[in-house]
Amino acid sequence: MSIKDDLKKWVINDLHLEDVTPEGIVDDEPLFGDGGLGLDSLDAVELVVLIQKRFGVVIKDMEEAKEAFVSVNSLSEFILGRQAGTA
Repeated sequence: MSIKDDLKKWVINDLHLEDVTPEGIVDDEPLFGDGGLGLDSLDAVELVVLIQKRFGVVIKDMEEAKEAFVSVNSLSEFILGRQAGTA
């Protein structure tokens, strides 16, 4: 299972998204706003905690969060970069 698959499952479970399946989330689909999953600022706070808890990666500030939380693709790249010590 890939990190993207794990992220999709955890986002759905931890944010209690109804009527959403991992298969229904497109990797480059926006996580926030009207065009994607429709997550909001409270979801962003929960995502920060989820990423730290599940992956041991800290998101330092809102600028990092904005870059990381664009899509599943960007979030997985952020996590992998942090885990490798390159970001």
